[in-house]
Amino acid sequence: MGLDLIQTRRSFHRIPELGFQEHKTQALILNTLESFSAGERLSIKTWKTGVLVFIRGTQPENHKTKAYRTDIDGLPIQEETGYDFCSEHEGNMHACGHDFHMTIALGVIERLIADPPEHNVLVIFQPAEEGPGGALPMLKSSEFNEWRPDEIMALHVAPEYPTGTIATREGLLFANTSELFIDLKGKGGHAAYPHLSNDMVVAASHFVTQIQSIVSRRIDPLDSAVVTIGKVTGGTKQNIIAETARIEGTLRALDPKTMDQIKRSIKAHLVGIEASFECDAEIDFGSNYYQVYNHSQPTSDFIDYCRSSNYPLVICKEAMTGEDFGYFLKDIPGFMFWLGVDSEAGLHAAKFKPDENALHMGVEIVTGYLKKAF
Repeated sequence: MGLDLIQTRRSFHRIPELGFQEHKTQALILNTLESFSAGERLSIKTWKTGVLVFIRGTQPENHKTKAYRTDIDGLPIQEETGYDFCSEHEGNMHACGHDFHMTIALGVIERLIADPPEHNVLVIFQPAEEGPGGALPMLKSSEFNEWRPDEIMALHVAPEYPTGTIATREGLLFANTSELFIDLKGKGGHAAYPHLSNDMVVAASHFVTQIQSIVSRRIDPLDSAVVTIGKVTGGTKQNIIAETARIEGTLRALDPKTMDQIKRSIKAHLVGIEASFECDAEIDFGSNYYQVYNHSQPTSDFIDYCRSSNYPLVICKEAMTGEDFGYFLKDIPGFMFWLGVDSEAGLHAAKFKPDENALHMGVEIVTGYLKKAF
């Protein structure tokens, strides 16, 4: 085939862009699609910074439509890989493998143009997976619904698995997730006169300590949940009592009801902080992602396909990671699977270096399944 998967991935890797800012990325996708000799086989639509690609089957009137979704945005991380093709966008990096996901999608499209199945295939280049969330608004768009598929699949690279290994399971794969942003406002002052101020560094410290009891004391021990505070900021100088503080974190739960309980508990603790420290608090749960729940029949079909094709397959456990592909699966039967890329550094790490040998394996696996009649 004509597409150089490694060079394509490296081209994407150089230009990571944040959610709904993926203008160079979209242009590269469109330019690559234009290089394919597709004739009337291919139809293309854009939606915001995303792209929808519809591939006509040879006998579409007798079949449904299958879809493959890829995400396209990067992360606000300063790259430390040492690549000679490292990010050209200071402070941004493809640290979650979306450069891999897009390259695989383009390789699949090229193969399906050359050897189309009987049914139609939709390939979705979705923006803003890392935030603020592109799946839900894309699902509601007229562009998507004109080509709405009957079954959908996606993959995510997995650094912990050997290159080319497939890992998936029926049922819950990824957790429900939510961002957490809290702003506290009290009264600043001189460090020598604490009684005349309301210290928001102290208030924030108490709050962070208190909410550690939510999972251990408010959640059923047979459920799984994680409350993580990743960033706390407050104050301006060592001898000034902080008037404001900001707390940032994430919430994760395997059950949507558990997520609701965590949020209620956080709000209750915050009311107590306001009363105790005579301050005002504002809370924002930011982007919320629905669980990735693999539907039984398509997942079983995919597992059978992998086994019959002798691909290395692992039936894995669910993970606390979040993915807005869950919104697609909430509406459309389908599944997601992990693709091993054997990296010492993990996802969202500045030194994440996935094995490029997984690219052609991903194209082969996805193309093979998408071509299967259903």
